Amino acid sequence: MESTKARAEILVSGLVQGVGFRYYAYRHAEKLELTGYVKNLYSGEVHIICEGNKKRLEEFYGFVKTGPMHAQVKDASIKWGELKNEF
Repeated sequence: MESTKARAEILVSGLVQGVGFRYYAYRHAEKLELTGYVKNLYSGEVHIICEGNKKRLEEFYGFVKTGPMHAQVKDASIKWGELKNEF
């Protein structure tokens, strides 16, 4: 089984601040053994940079597009990049 490593930059918009979104993302990333960070932007969006196994990153993106119970994800985009081992 190939374990291709990758880097993903994810931008999420909608009602995603003040609803536990960062903790939700952190919890799922930790379960999937991904590294990186999650931060709120002044625009009201959430910005995520994460690295790890590409299949797990795709699974994580699925969780992010749903969000926690009180969130209302309007849009989510992902940009793929090469692993930098930054975290």
